[in-house]
Amino acid sequence: MAKYHALIEWEASATDDVPGGKYGRGHRWTFDENVSVPASSSKHVVPLPWSVEAAVDPEEALVASASSCHMLTFLYLAAKAGYAVQSYRDAAVGTMAKGDDGRVQITGVELSPDIEWQGAAPDAATLEQLHHDAHDQCFIANSVKFPIEVTK
Repeated sequence: MAKYHALIEWEASATDDVPGGKYGRGHRWTFDENVSVPASSSKHVVPLPWSVEAAVDPEEALVASASSCHMLTFLYLAAKAGYAVQSYRDAAVGTMAKGDDGRVQITGVELSPDIEWQGAAPDAATLEQLHHDAHDQCFIANSVKFPIEVTK
């Protein structure tokens, strides 16, 4: 159907001690149309100063991807059902812990969308169904093994 490309680039500095584990984890993600994002390991995984606090880490990018996919699918389904969303804000949270297999992994993502509507909002049952259908049709949710739950 489609292929998605990302260029990931990292280079050691002259002062890095790579064999000793003392090297910067800052790197760059470059996507289509040369959109470039500073990236790094999470400070929760590799302590500062070896991580870059002002950069996106893979774990938070995964949480953002799950939230973004759910939102985009939700917006499409809501519009198709005749509801107009004015704004959508989600303070998504991912949890990293040991999984059932003993390996550290993202074990779940909680979505907490705050939605403002133009005109009439769907009733609670319809809203729940829209979220259910958005989850069911989201490409990212269909690609990961951890649960993604809407909590709001």
